[in-house]
Amino acid sequence: MAKCAICEKSAHFGNAVSHSHRRSNKMWKANVKSVKIMVNGAAKKTYVCTSCLRSGKVERA
Repeated sequence: MAKCAICEKSAHFGNAVSHSHRRSNKMWKANVKSVKIMVNGAAKKTYVCTSCLRSGKVERA
């Protein structure tokens, strides 16, 4: 699973609980996109979450 290069956000694991209270494994995936960003004046393709993109923590190439 991809991880954000800025804030290191990744997947979280837990239990999905049904109405009868039976538990099964569940995975919450982070909204991570593959984008080109500027790193030290050069374009680099990395995984960045959408919250970092919207907040302006990265500069797109």
